[in-house]
Amino acid sequence: MATGRPPSVARLIRAADLGGAYDHTAGVAVAREVIAGERARLARGSATRPLEALAAELADRLEGFASAGLVPVVNASGVILHTNLGRAPWSTAAIRAAAEAASGYSLLELDRATGRRGPRFRQAEDHLVALTGADDALVVNNNAAAVALAAGIAGRRAGVAVARGELVEIGGGVRIPEVIARAGLRLVEVGTTNRTRLTDYQEVLADGRARLVLRVHASNFRMEGFVERPEAAELAELTHRHGAPLVDDLGSGALLDTARFGLAHEPMPRESVAAGIDLVCFSGDKLLGGPQAGLIAGRRELVAKLRRDPLARAMRADKATLAALAATLGAYRAGRAVEELPVWRMIAESEVSVRARAEAVLAGLPEPLPGGAVARLAETRATVGGGSLPGETLPSWAVALRGVSAERLATALRAGEPAILGRIERDALLLDLRTVTDEEAAALPDALTAALWEIGTGPDPRRRR
Repeated sequence: MATGRPPSVARLIRAADLGGAYDHTAGVAVAREVIAGERARLARGSATRPLEALAAELADRLEGFASAGLVPVVNASGVILHTNLGRAPWSTAAIRAAAEAASGYSLLELDRATGRRGPRFRQAEDHLVALTGADDALVVNNNAAAVALAAGIAGRRAGVAVARGELVEIGGGVRIPEVIARAGLRLVEVGTTNRTRLTDYQEVLADGRARLVLRVHASNFRMEGFVERPEAAELAELTHRHGAPLVDDLGSGALLDTARFGLAHEPMPRESVAAGIDLVCFSGDKLLGGPQAGLIAGRRELVAKLRRDPLARAMRADKATLAALAATLGAYRAGRAVEELPVWRMIAESEVSVRARAEAVLAGLPEPLPGGAVARLAETRATVGGGSLPGETLPSWAVALRGVSAERLATALRAGEPAILGRIERDALLLDLRTVTDEEAAALPDALTAALWEIGTGPDPRRRR
């Protein structure tokens, strides 16, 4: 049974003493939510909370609306491009450029000389032209949009030829056939799952069933063994002979050769352009290391046609994204991508350096650990992730926790301050230091100790003082 009744809206607002900091209507709406929550508590038989506690909740809720809402997390999973954590962290220059673009007005689409409307900010696209060797480039809001827009040059309800082995699911349940269908195009499947020959494309181009060919890179899986796929240059020559454009969906797309870092070679946009492919699509927030964006590079007349497409406006990137992307691409042109972009720093970092960071975390832990936990240094492998380089790993070092429930410890770390995401292997919780910065690593010993107290004997006594 209820043990009391909540205050009135007016009384709660007076007690919160908002002092005109918030609009009265907003205050009333949130006060009603707080009161409704308190009424539900009382109906469950809970004791009445003091008016001061309810007033504090009201003020906290109003203040919380202005916060970003996204919870920062220390990525100790060892997955560099973790899709669920927002993929690529931005460079300092990209963050600064986006903040400057968002904080005031800019000459986004104004010609400085004439004072009239001009082309939308092109610095990122100019960088793409220089970095890929393409005639022109266009930036949209993500790579799925880029692929749909690029394939659309075939014309409404036109046939688009795709090899059966390339009809991939790109994440989030989105599949290439669905992207093609939503673009108003007709899918024409060619070849078999494991083998597609040039003659398979020749047949559907010759009889008019296909007016465009789409190549899709198998970015999140790998086929080996009895497989066959035409080379890009020979497929480009065939499609051009039939007057059809060739579009290449690289998925991630790398502007640096991943083989330099001991990884398999990830297809590069410059290679596709050099092979004669008409339009190349790839992502901004994967191996490129910048903001979410879909990048299209290719032939001048085709990019111009895409730019005029009404859908291009619906898909266009905002000013903060364009500014951050330009800063990111500028690091490549300056030859400083490895030094400035977090993704490439993590990929390029030496195993010795990663181990030293793991040793520092281990040395910062108390002896003994709460709850009988045991921490050890562990040699492990990190992955690139983000639909890039499937099956490829990098040598790494982790702090491995055993002797306690790995699941409960992982849950406590995610709920802590800062939130920390590790991974579980063979009943041990691993904190992989390849994806953790030096600054973040310094906070791990205290956060880990607090989480162990939480799942063992209660809150960390050091934090009660």
